[in-house]
Amino acid sequence: MADKLLQIQKLSAGIGDKTILHDVSLEINPGEIHVLMGPNGAGKSTLGYTLMGSPEYSVSGGHIFFDGEDITSYSADKRAKAGIFLSFQEPLEVPGISLESFIRSSMQQVSGQKIKLFSFQKELEKAMDILNMNHSYAGRDLNVGFSGGEKKKSEILQLLMLKPKLAILDETDSGLDVDAVRTVSKGIEEYQKSVGGSLLIITHSTRILESLHVDRTHVMVKGHLVHSGDGTLVNEINENGFDKFIPAEIKDAERRERLAAAAKAAMESVKANAANGGL
Repeated sequence: MADKLLQIQKLSAGIGDKTILHDVSLEINPGEIHVLMGPNGAGKSTLGYTLMGSPEYSVSGGHIFFDGEDITSYSADKRAKAGIFLSFQEPLEVPGISLESFIRSSMQQVSGQKIKLFSFQKELEKAMDILNMNHSYAGRDLNVGFSGGEKKKSEILQLLMLKPKLAILDETDSGLDVDAVRTVSKGIEEYQKSVGGSLLIITHSTRILESLHVDRTHVMVKGHLVHSGDGTLVNEINENGFDKFIPAEIKDAERRERLAAAAKAAMESVKANAANGGL
């Protein structure tokens, strides 16, 4: 294994002609927990999807190295086989395939080996017990009819079973009540304890972090990684928000955008009044 599990070097990416990430650089060592925070629309989820190789997002500059290999051009399935896992902010429903079948198939695809049914089911039940999941969910269609909390547990169940080297958790705690957050956190703890994997946790809330040791915290604004610090930065953000970390040039650009939008709205209002005879 390389000294650095994940190395992001001056990564720029976006959708079509729209660039969302701008020269993002970040490193994660084996076993570390990193937290990515920032205002809405900062580009946090875009970074997660780009690292996972989502075809919706294209890289326009920079490189992604994982476990010593340049994976910038790798497809999502090849990245999964290398050991990267992404939990979705809004997990998809997949009718026609059970949760159990999906996980077993995913494990076989990642490992390239046939998974024995009996041992798999025993391991699955053990993981479901950690997450307080009723075993009957294993036979249900993937996420179909699941509550928001059950869908998030389903994602963490996959994490426990697939045992990736790096798990990217995108707003895993969003929409969860206190008990569900505690259960999901327990699953994340178990993953790190049993696998020793690294985590990149994308979140607005810090409830999911309470039982975890955070090594590094990063702040993203408008697609720029504007500040990084240790785990105590989470508490500082909770107390004071993001404003102090936003560079003056980004604030100026936002101010110009607001003024331009206001001027455009005023001009459209004048045109509409003129078209209606000034009424």
